Amino acid sequence: MTNLMLLKGFEVELFTGTQDGKNVGIASAITQDLSDFVKEPDQRNLEYITVPDHRYAVLKHALLLPRQKLRKWLDCQKLTILPGSTLSLGNTRIFERSDSENSYHSFIEKNYGTNVVTASIHINLGIENLSLLFSALRLVRCEASLFLALSASSPFLGGYATGAHSQRWVQFPKTPSNVPLFVDHAHYVGWVEDQLGQGNMQNERHLWTSVRPNGPERPHILNRLELRICDLVSDVDLLLAITALLELRIINLKNNMKKFDPIEASSKTKEELALLADENDLIAAKSSLDANLYHWKNGEPINCRDWIKELLLDVTPLAKELDMFELIQPIEAVLTNGNQSMKWLHSYSKGVSIKSLLQKGIDEMEREEINFMQMMQSTSD
Repeated sequence: MTNLMLLKGFEVELFTGTQDGKNVGIASAITQDLSDFVKEPDQRNLEYITVPDHRYAVLKHALLLPRQKLRKWLDCQKLTILPGSTLSLGNTRIFERSDSENSYHSFIEKNYGTNVVTASIHINLGIENLSLLFSALRLVRCEASLFLALSASSPFLGGYATGAHSQRWVQFPKTPSNVPLFVDHAHYVGWVEDQLGQGNMQNERHLWTSVRPNGPERPHILNRLELRICDLVSDVDLLLAITALLELRIINLKNNMKKFDPIEASSKTKEELALLADENDLIAAKSSLDANLYHWKNGEPINCRDWIKELLLDVTPLAKELDMFELIQPIEAVLTNGNQSMKWLHSYSKGVSIKSLLQKGIDEMEREEINFMQMMQSTSD
């Protein structure tokens, strides 16, 4: 059954800073020394991209090894990798350019400022069949809020609690402001060309939505789905669990389009579904697992936790068949104990400082990498 498995890859954005959680911009120097990393428009964060693979064990290596390499480099500068997806203790009034000559960076700074200075995880799943790709885009667009709720890790900004669980998604400029539920590839190509012609998009990459098609030559040559809504997930086992849930959902869709494609299975029009999905995303950004959302099948209210439990029940038979059941177990712990933002906000309400919470998160990330290296050494001995 392994031929059912999709290729999976990640784009991982990270903040750098001091051991006490303050953001420090050093991306230009890092990318000069470490070819695995690329600059973001602001110096304070950077990105690495994993090589796509079907196997989750290989993906775990691919996610943790660049972090270790970056950490060694940062240690020499007395700096570290910061948890979270916003400038938790950073200056939000100043944009720290990583490349003053880049015209696209100039456009971003001028039009969006520090609203785009965030760290996230983009999950890419390989789907070359275009009919399946656009069905998957519709399903994942309608359920993206659930993946945001599991990953939320940005309750702070500029030294304050914002009131949101994913401040990143609240502030990040969704562009263009209205994105339809694409019926097929031709619809997507025509729409992108219209947006470029009207100046709503600066280039083919300038589609900042919860999920989008991706490929070597957008919009014409596509080979993957890119889920963009997730906050940074520092815990790699949880990230792989979220990815596994997403993959199982798409395999279920492939096996039963009429049940899982919203255009086929919903009582709502595609226009109503697009509005419902975007509304759910913002509700989940505010309250994550505690949110009351609206189900795409009928528009009826449903608690976010209950909806995720429903998804887990749906995919469990397939997960057992594909030997993926253990992979998705970390999601159960999040449903019981809360996501990163909820844990931080609980401690914050008891008087723990943002600085202390970030320091603990820094230690947890480093410990995960050390444990991984020890496991690697023990298996090679």
